[in-house]
Amino acid sequence: MVKTGKVPITMLTYLAIMSISLIVNLPGLAVAPMEGKLKEILHAPELEVQLLTTLPNFIIIPFVLLSGKLSEAKHKIPIIVGALILYSGCAIWYLFAGDMTTLIVISCLLGCGAGLLIPFSTGLIAETFSGSYRMQQMGWQSGISNSTVVIATFAVGWLIQGRNWHLPFIVYLAAVIPLIFSLWLKNVPGIKTSSKQEQNMISEGEETSTVSGDTNPNPVEKEQPVKEKGFNMGRIWSLVGVYFLVTFTSIAITNYSSQLTVQYGWPSNIAGDVTSVFFLLVLIPGYVLTWFVRRLRGGTFFWTALMLVVGLGLFAFFPYKWAMFVGAGLTGLGYGICQPMLYDKASYTVANPEKLTMALAIVLTANYLAIAIEPFIISGLSDLFHIKNENIFAFFLSFGLVVAYTILIMFTRKSFAFSVEKSYYEEPPKN
Repeated sequence: MVKTGKVPITMLTYLAIMSISLIVNLPGLAVAPMEGKLKEILHAPELEVQLLTTLPNFIIIPFVLLSGKLSEAKHKIPIIVGALILYSGCAIWYLFAGDMTTLIVISCLLGCGAGLLIPFSTGLIAETFSGSYRMQQMGWQSGISNSTVVIATFAVGWLIQGRNWHLPFIVYLAAVIPLIFSLWLKNVPGIKTSSKQEQNMISEGEETSTVSGDTNPNPVEKEQPVKEKGFNMGRIWSLVGVYFLVTFTSIAITNYSSQLTVQYGWPSNIAGDVTSVFFLLVLIPGYVLTWFVRRLRGGTFFWTALMLVVGLGLFAFFPYKWAMFVGAGLTGLGYGICQPMLYDKASYTVANPEKLTMALAIVLTANYLAIAIEPFIISGLSDLFHIKNENIFAFFLSFGLVVAYTILIMFTRKSFAFSVEKSYYEEPPKN
């Protein structure tokens, strides 16, 4: 049995929850390494190739919000299973596509399926676990989703070297794993209309967790009144702002490293290695999040912000290879610690547990919105201020933003968005 801080669950139920995280970050990112190959094979224009990776991120946003709304229904399993079937169907259809238009259509449908699944990948954790158990599992969720991207990126890079250009798309068949485990989702407490006996079990589990010290460290009622329909929108928007900023600034590494290396006259593989270091350091903290929080303690958000300042500063001011690698590592580490902490905090923005997934859906849109619009903002500001070197400007802007973000944390470190409950890093008193 797996401890949750509420009602313990079986290992198969736990795997059913966590396996959804295997595929939520794959659309767009997984096939990015094969853009050049597809352009050559299908004789497609640059715009169509770019749409293959950018369109899914735009389409994901409305479907994430739709999924959050649908999550308030009593029966969630059909939504999850339907999205997994759509995802798996797209993975199979990719293997038979013969032109770029078909690939783009499939990618759009894949984005729909992913958008429906993304809120549940964190929402089921938020509803099943509590307190420090929830924070730890949010870390694992982040680690799993980012690990899959890293593995898929390497797999696509290797498979694209073969004769059959369809083979790289088999990475999307990973959706079959959570589809199989979905058979055990019916055992997740509260995922469907609960019987009176099950409701009593959940209530007893929550009472037990309160006695053991796993209480809600940030009760909604403590600081601000709950707004209409059970949401504390002040808290939600604060998390949206933080998540958007850290994603917007960090993603500059994946968007502009390649152009920067060309500008410096370095080998093209340097950019790929730098990006790999970034994603590697993003995923590692998820698996050991508790370890980091216990050492950074109440200053966790401040220290992660400082990592972003130093990391992005190295890109902006030091045109050396070592600086890019160290900068990518520090930025990835700061972002990797901050991301699951924000997911956990989203759990404390509602009074009604049925609204948890919807709250998470709103916060999660900040990530995909930042990824989708960052290139347009950088390009627009460069044109507005007549900046010729757009690549280095992206890092100067990101550096300036994270400096301002760090100063904000220094003055508001006890606010909801930046505080860390002591029970997360201090051992409970022994009786």
